[in-house]
Amino acid sequence: MLKKNHSITLDKFIDYCLYDKKNGYYMIKNPFGVKGDFVTAPNISRLYSEMIAIWAISFWESLGCPRKFNLIELGAGNGEMMKVMIESFKKFPSFLNNCNIIIHEKSPKLIMIQKKKIQYKKIKWIKNFKNLNKFPNIFLANEFFDAIPIKQYIKEGNHWYERLIKIFNKKNLNFDKRKVNIENLKKKVHFNIFDKQNFIEYSPLGIKYFKEIIKIINNHQGGLLIIDYGYYDRKFKNTLKAIYNKKHSNFLDNIGKSDITYNINYYLFDKFVNNYKNLTKNYTTQKKFLTNLGIFHRAEILGKNKSFTEKADIFYRVKRLTDENHMGNLFKVMLIKNSNIKSLVGFQN
Repeated sequence: MLKKNHSITLDKFIDYCLYDKKNGYYMIKNPFGVKGDFVTAPNISRLYSEMIAIWAISFWESLGCPRKFNLIELGAGNGEMMKVMIESFKKFPSFLNNCNIIIHEKSPKLIMIQKKKIQYKKIKWIKNFKNLNKFPNIFLANEFFDAIPIKQYIKEGNHWYERLIKIFNKKNLNFDKRKVNIENLKKKVHFNIFDKQNFIEYSPLGIKYFKEIIKIINNHQGGLLIIDYGYYDRKFKNTLKAIYNKKHSNFLDNIGKSDITYNINYYLFDKFVNNYKNLTKNYTTQKKFLTNLGIFHRAEILGKNKSFTEKADIFYRVKRLTDENHMGNLFKVMLIKNSNIKSLVGFQN
């Protein structure tokens, strides 16, 4: 609940707006696709999901084709990506028969939508990773981390302040701030990201997820593939934004009716991986990743014997995914894996 004449931290406010059981954006509606507020890559072209399927099969082969392994999608949206991936996996029965397909999803509304769309019996939904068996794991995080609430800290003079939201009533909100002890904050983050900064934006819950996943990978083999819009820069930026009716809107308006998101700082993830001697990371853009996986070649095959209009539509959609003025450069791809896994599929120079 949002209490009148009360201030709450930014991450708690975002969590209410997105995940409150009665009013949360992701809990009461389906924001994905043509009728939603935004269209994710799997909903632009099925070729995107096919490329992720190809990458997953290739990565499994680099693991030595284990007889049992987990493929875990983090936040599956409307289920489109996993639906197409499973269709692709059916052409590779040795992969599909050995694969435990798992979806981690917080929203009961989206779980219902996913179950209706995917219609595959051998699939499991989980709320946490505690009951994962000790098989190798392949985690897929397609626009997952950007939907996790963030905190913001601002430096003024020699003092740091945490950004708050002051609630007078549900239609009257303002930004507020409170002084914080930066030393206590440094202990929570476990390494110093505050030197030479005057602004910090990060997700404590996102970092918790990330650390939990890379610990699982470190202990049981596998990898985490992150595809999200973001930047690789030590200097933090204010990237918080809201989307309402397909347009950017005022962050403090339309509570529970707007998507709230931010750009991932991959530098932060990179620093955490450095704590593990047996893990390594690869990094590229979505354009290079999809191109390396053969999306243009696949588009040519799909376009054979199609009408000019149909073929133009296929390549228009691929362009949206790969063009540097669209998603090609804005979206970054990061892979964290065990150092003994040599696969560079998708990450060739």
